[in-house]
Amino acid sequence: MTRLFDNPEDFAATALAGFCAAHRGRVVAVPHGAVRAAPGTQGKVALLIGGGSGHYPAFLGYVGAGLADAAVAGDVFASPSTSAVAGVARAANRGGGVILGFGNYAGDVLNFGAAAERLRAEGIDARILAVTDDVASAALAERGKRRGVAGDLLVFKIAGAAAEAGLDIDAVEAVAQRANAASVSFGVAFDGCTLPGQGAPLFRVEEGGVALGLGIHGEPGIRTEAMKSAADMADLLLAPLLAERPEGHGGRVAVVLNGLGCTKYEELFVLWHHLSERLEAEGLTVVDPEVGEFVTSLDMAGCSLSILWLDDELEEYWLAPADAPAFRKGNVTPAATGAQDVVAPQVAPAQAIAPGSAESQRAGACIARLLGRLAEALAEAEEMLGQIDAQAGDGDHGQGMARGSKAAAAAARDAAEAGGGAATVLAMAGDAWADRAGGTSGALWGVALRGWGAALTDRDALTPAHVAAGAEAGLQAVLRLGGARPGDKTLVDAFLPFAETLRATVDDGAALAEAWRRAATRATEAAEATAELSPKLGRARPLAERSIGHPDAGAISLALCARVVAEELAAG
Repeated sequence: MTRLFDNPEDFAATALAGFCAAHRGRVVAVPHGAVRAAPGTQGKVALLIGGGSGHYPAFLGYVGAGLADAAVAGDVFASPSTSAVAGVARAANRGGGVILGFGNYAGDVLNFGAAAERLRAEGIDARILAVTDDVASAALAERGKRRGVAGDLLVFKIAGAAAEAGLDIDAVEAVAQRANAASVSFGVAFDGCTLPGQGAPLFRVEEGGVALGLGIHGEPGIRTEAMKSAADMADLLLAPLLAERPEGHGGRVAVVLNGLGCTKYEELFVLWHHLSERLEAEGLTVVDPEVGEFVTSLDMAGCSLSILWLDDELEEYWLAPADAPAFRKGNVTPAATGAQDVVAPQVAPAQAIAPGSAESQRAGACIARLLGRLAEALAEAEEMLGQIDAQAGDGDHGQGMARGSKAAAAAARDAAEAGGGAATVLAMAGDAWADRAGGTSGALWGVALRGWGAALTDRDALTPAHVAAGAEAGLQAVLRLGGARPGDKTLVDAFLPFAETLRATVDDGAALAEAWRRAATRATEAAEATAELSPKLGRARPLAERSIGHPDAGAISLALCARVVAEELAAG
């Protein structure tokens, strides 16, 4: 288990601060991340990589010459927020544009994608690089749905070398995407990992067993088999990768054997002994292999194997020098690191709060009170929601909801005390929720609250019709950004009937408390009914069978929030 921490909520931030302190002179801390202390030349394409914490040396350990220009870190197993990604990207930008690299997980797709849009609106050319190497998470015909695992290192190394060589952003993007298309990975777990502050792992592997096809966020494997010898494990790892060898490929490959956090190096070397023999027997020439820990999952016991099918250009960039705290290859010349001072991070100024009308200020204060009660309820439900999420996900949903709602409640309280009206209070609460929670749920709750607030004003008194319109606006924002539809087994399955029931009941003339109560009841029924659905999106999709019989954590938490607000409105 994870033993060394203070407040579990501060684990990721404290680890980031410690990393930057340990590598002074190599990296410079910026809010939510780190940039190279000696940045590349002016006009260079910047490579920003990132994702949730808990995977070291990914992603912070790869900030350095010939690799990444910056890394952004979210909470443990949770995507960094949109504003965090955009902020670190601004600090890394050298004028040649920014490539945003991340593993293909729903929260990262949402937040890095939204950050790219924000950067483009500011005149910074931003491109998306979603790594999709995990063969266990989707068929080859659906490669775009595959998640990113240890292939991250292969793809980011190629992209970083191309950027260091001075290619323009179109060329860097093209070679990086080609590296991604040529990368495949498969992993196994011998036991699960434990989040800081939790007393039990997210999942366990039965004694004497091995879970096949795991993810790097504590997702269980797709099936369990009896434990293998090292020789048989080599065959098990290699077979699904060889099945995707490109037709006519010349046989030169880059290979990464990756430990997931609790598998010792000597064990990996024993496994590599067998793998190297099998690779040679298959007619493959391994080019400068890497064996060690590269993309971990806290204290998970297990390993993964990644192969990149090389061509001449990809091999050149794989072998190119790199010098980062956790990865070195060849010799980086001093000139390659640049001699410029680090660019000061561009921090957005604090948002001024314009006073609302007296009626709207009262509504804002009421919203802040309700969000405070939500934060209390979600803190109490954190473990329960995490257990539901762990059935076919990574188990971080409860943690994210607790942290996000706590931050939202504080931001709403501050905005209300500053005289903000209903629209401002909800908008600022939404931004705070997304920034602190991270992950998919953080992004979706942030956009839902901001969308809800946009349907209100800071002038008018808040009516039941306004509240119903806000719910509809929040729902539409979630549908637009997240891409989920009814039946996909997401929070939409509870949000849609909530919004529809609230609107219909308000239109029938019911008071707000009664309309909300009926909507909360309908949302609860719909959330419980998600147990019979098969997930179509997110991390649970590859583990659909495990999910059936268990409700969706996002739908359950939304229904819980609806019931808490209903109780508060009924109490007056």
